[in-house]
Amino acid sequence: MNKKQALPWDHPRFRSWIGVARACQLMQQTLGRALSHLDIKTPHLDILINLYRFPGISQQELARKLLVGRSNMSMLLPQLEKRGLILRSPDQKDRRVLRLSLTDTGSAVTEEAMTIQTALIERTLSQTPVEQCMAMADAMEGIIALLLKEERDEN
Repeated sequence: MNKKQALPWDHPRFRSWIGVARACQLMQQTLGRALSHLDIKTPHLDILINLYRFPGISQQELARKLLVGRSNMSMLLPQLEKRGLILRSPDQKDRRVLRLSLTDTGSAVTEEAMTIQTALIERTLSQTPVEQCMAMADAMEGIIALLLKEERDEN
């Protein structure tokens, strides 16, 4: 490494970057433990919440929303289907497209998991003023938009 080259931790925004990454990782681990009695992991919860919000979403739309590849979806969806939490049905107009929805059991599990997730978020962020939370959300959404634009520009 060139001795004149700046090291990552010398960059003024590095602390912020590490803080966000560590907080995200710890929240995922804590949420995972809190959900363990439901026998779902955080990637499962991401899917279930999206199906709760957007019933009938296609597998492709879901993968795009979650920023994951089709292979990842191909591994997770059968697990949820086998447990009776989701249904995959052919689209009425295009049989190649599969539409996803929650079963009654899936809805119940999702609602319980969302209660757990909401309580965790409230517990961990309750000491932070709402205005600061919103500013943090705005900053993260800006980063997401920038990275998605760069990805689109590369393709």
